[in-house]
Amino acid sequence: MNAEVLTIGTELLLGQILDTNALYLGKKLAGVGVNLYFKTTAGDNIERVKSVLETACSRADLIIITGGLGPTVDDVTREAVAQFTGRQLVLDGKSMAKLEGFFRGLGAQMTENNKRQAYLPQGAVIIENNNGTAPGFILEYKSKIIAAMPGVPSEMYPMMENVVIPYIIEKTGGARQVIISKSLKVLGLGESKIDDMIQDLFKESKNPTIGVYAHVNEVEVRLTAKAGSEAEALKLIGALKKQVYGRLGSHIYGEDGEPLEQKIHDIMIEKKLTVATAESCTSGMVAYRLTSVRGSSGYYVGGINSYSNEVKTSILGVPADILKAGSYGAVSPECAEAMAKAAGRFFKTDCSISVTGIAGPDGGTPEKPVGLVYIGINVSGVIKVFKYIFPGSGENARENIRMRSTQTALYHFYREICPQSAKETMDMA
Repeated sequence: MNAEVLTIGTELLLGQILDTNALYLGKKLAGVGVNLYFKTTAGDNIERVKSVLETACSRADLIIITGGLGPTVDDVTREAVAQFTGRQLVLDGKSMAKLEGFFRGLGAQMTENNKRQAYLPQGAVIIENNNGTAPGFILEYKSKIIAAMPGVPSEMYPMMENVVIPYIIEKTGGARQVIISKSLKVLGLGESKIDDMIQDLFKESKNPTIGVYAHVNEVEVRLTAKAGSEAEALKLIGALKKQVYGRLGSHIYGEDGEPLEQKIHDIMIEKKLTVATAESCTSGMVAYRLTSVRGSSGYYVGGINSYSNEVKTSILGVPADILKAGSYGAVSPECAEAMAKAAGRFFKTDCSISVTGIAGPDGGTPEKPVGLVYIGINVSGVIKVFKYIFPGSGENARENIRMRSTQTALYHFYREICPQSAKETMDMA
């Protein structure tokens, strides 16, 4: 069964609210093996809703609609579905009685427009709303199934889980399938490089399939399989996952929702290491990430937010000769190395991490542009410095540079404390 989700509401198009319903529905449909190929949003206009319904019915077996079932004049989903399918809107006595009881329980007078919610397409299966006033409905039209539910998540979720999903399973003869995805989280390689390294797997693999998705901090390789059970789907994914690990190796730092700082936590506890931080442009973001994991007090000792040159010298202990005019400057490999060394010495730790750079939007020069960042990693006295020029333009450029710098610093630290970790994980996959 192929599905399409239609979310109705002008507020969605204007960006006034976030469409979380489509995200939820995608996960629920995957859980019962329904292919979701399209998601469409339309404003509160009968003709436009009818137009997207026509398109959806031309390419999907199941159309799920959320929104537009309320009492106001711009709630047009009922009318649009009725007109599109050639049905009349008829009063559902049970829905009307429930509406009247709802307002009676509130001690309020039900206004005339609320009655619109009890008029539903003729022949529809009514979905009771136990958390609000607008009922949903399921309507079979030719060979299609149209299910409409309110846009309010607390009302839509139970309707989907208690009525629509069982209805779908029944219509597919009980031959329930599942769609399972496994996400591999990659750092140190760009989207195009990853594609170049595994593109033959893209072409050869049909089930499971591979998708590559770039995020601000990392790239995600997603493996998706469809099977009769979760165990069967995971078995299909397992064989392909081993091949991907073989290509990308230690650039894969984790799977699914596992954050990088959790991986670092596990290694630090196992190896009984300690770490400190010295940050400039990230201003404590590395320290925040490290200490966001429960139990981080077992290895994180402290950090210095050395934003100014004065703090770098007077508190952290970076040699003044590095920072003075005409010398290397605060944004330099020499400064990053000195910061990492000084942090380890100051806090008496086995390891230390330093970050110094130009987050912008001002302060860049042709020699040192906005986005230039140096990261120092000190593990047992061996210091490595990494240089990056992160892209920086637009409204969120400064924050993106800081976020990329933080993630990259943690990634290099992870690689240095356990460079073989991903290969070991591959052997166990």
